[in-house]
Amino acid sequence: MRIGVLGTGVVGQTLGSGLVGLGHEVILGARDANNPKAVEWAAGAGERASTGTFADAAEFAELIVLATLWEGTENALSLAGHDRFAGKTVIDTTNPLVFGDAVPSLALGWNDSAGEQVQRWLPDAQVVKAFNIVGAPHMVHPALPGGSPDMFIAGDDETAKAAVTDILTAFGWSTIDIGGIAGSRLLEPLCILWVLYGAQTGTWNHAFKLLR
Repeated sequence: MRIGVLGTGVVGQTLGSGLVGLGHEVILGARDANNPKAVEWAAGAGERASTGTFADAAEFAELIVLATLWEGTENALSLAGHDRFAGKTVIDTTNPLVFGDAVPSLALGWNDSAGEQVQRWLPDAQVVKAFNIVGAPHMVHPALPGGSPDMFIAGDDETAKAAVTDILTAFGWSTIDIGGIAGSRLLEPLCILWVLYGAQTGTWNHAFKLLR
């Protein structure tokens, strides 16, 4: 599959490398096609990895991973061109975090979410919230003492969620589908819970599991 990753930070690079490892062709997209972080990533990720602009990545892709910081997300989508997302599955990994002196808080919540906002920005795409409830080091093949963790996902399109579930399964996750994209209102606060536990314990090697 051809996959475009928007964002050159640790999340984008981690998922990009994981997807290359599954045999997919991946473009890591940035505002500048020669972004140094993207170029360095591609040099070490193998022949299926390449770089380009946000527009290049979105045009190339059959499936798109949105891995931008929240404050730059709307601009990144505009630079990519909304029409390039039409009919495509978009994995939204973002959290609408506001950083202050203490732990992060959410800029959106209760009656809205980043996932819903992304879906409104991309009305012709199929947005699926995933990967936002765990740190980047454990996004691909998580190895935790308690066993395989669960990834909660949310989205309005069943076919898109099935595609994302296939990727999660290949990465070693058990997937729990909680319904439509409005479920992002529940998943994004889980990021804050994940951060709070890490801040209090000084360890970041944790994830969520639903016992049933």
